[in-house]
Amino acid sequence: MPLGLGRRKKAPPLVENEEAEPGRGGLGVGEPGPLGGGGAGGPHMGLPPPPPALRPRLVFHTQLAHGSPTGRIEGFTNVKELYGKIAEAFRLPAAEVMFCTLNTHKVDMDKLLGGQIGLEDFIFAHVKGQRKEVEVFKSEEALGLTITDNGAGYAFIKRIKEGSVIDHIQLISVGDMIEAINGQSLLGCRHYEVARLLKELPRGRTFTLKLTEPRKAFDMIGVRSGGGRPGSGPQLGTGRGTLRLRSRGPATVEDVPSAFEEKAIEKVDDLLESYMGIRDTELAATMVELGKDKRNPDELAEALDERLGDFAFPDEFVFDVWGAIGDAKVGRF
Repeated sequence: MPLGLGRRKKAPPLVENEEAEPGRGGLGVGEPGPLGGGGAGGPHMGLPPPPPALRPRLVFHTQLAHGSPTGRIEGFTNVKELYGKIAEAFRLPAAEVMFCTLNTHKVDMDKLLGGQIGLEDFIFAHVKGQRKEVEVFKSEEALGLTITDNGAGYAFIKRIKEGSVIDHIQLISVGDMIEAINGQSLLGCRHYEVARLLKELPRGRTFTLKLTEPRKAFDMIGVRSGGGRPGSGPQLGTGRGTLRLRSRGPATVEDVPSAFEEKAIEKVDDLLESYMGIRDTELAATMVELGKDKRNPDELAEALDERLGDFAFPDEFVFDVWGAIGDAKVGRF
């Protein structure tokens, strides 16, 4: 049977390289404490968190990216719970945490925390800074944005294409959270939903973006660059295991991805950007996991429909994902 025929609602691909990517009980700053309890995720995010006794007992060190003492967090199973733990550690509202980077305080999208954290990774939390409102004239169909989201309701800019419409607007930067378009709130929207709204804006018209940028550091560089753990402990990022955070079900401790998985995830993430304008390593990893044992593209399409049906991936995209996974298996990258 032809791929997707009669089974799936087909959505046309978005413009290439265009917009869209995809708790309580926290510990005090620098203070050890018991394993945390329930999470901050909403009821629509999948299965409830497992009992505390079944959670991986792992402690991570964290700082605010603009500068802070070092906090210790544990007991989270998904990104929302992680943000809740960070917020409690630094006595902040959880909604203030925009996104996290691993092993760097900089707004470095290559170090963005996605679905996996190395067991020795140091977490830097970027919180809300200055809000701004920008008028944009859409002179081209493609604005030149790649969008991702933090897994907890905030979509933000991951890349700006050089020479694009947005590239010429100095007030808009990588890391800016897109709070609203023309007064329509985007809080709680996924990256692909924001991308679709941006794509559907009429060419030749002006629209308004309400943005929030990450809080910038001033003279706090010394605090952050010291960023390692005190004493003679292991260096950051040297652990061979990772904590895999899932939107459905408990977090699991896994080995680092194999060479095949790394290559396949990278290629599928590139395809997500090319077809849908989004970057989302967690989504890419889920797709590779679903596809690595499938015998043909139709089986992959059925698995994607069952697990990720909300995305309505176009058939040609599924074919390319199947090819990317197959190429990675035989080392053709």
